[in-house]
Amino acid sequence: MTRLALLERLQQLQHMEKFKGRDITTISALLSNEALAQHVKVCEDAAGAPCRAARDEEDKEDGQTGARGRSI
Repeated sequence: MTRLALLERLQQLQHMEKFKGRDITTISALLSNEALAQHVKVCEDAAGAPCRAARDEEDKEDGQTGARGRSI
C-alpha cells in the first residue's frame, strides 16, 4: 500500500467516533512507511473497523500469511 493510501485511510479513521477529539494523524509525518502501516492497523483495530483490502494487499506484497490471512 502506498504512503498516500495509508494517509488517506488514516484520515478516514480520524473522522470516526472513536477518535473524536484525538489527533492520530500528526505522528504520520515522523513515521516510516512500515511504521505508518502498523499505526493504521492499530487504529483500525481500536476503532473496530479493519480495512481488509489494505491488509490483503500487504499480505500479497509480503508473500506470507499467518492466522486469519495476516502477514507474519
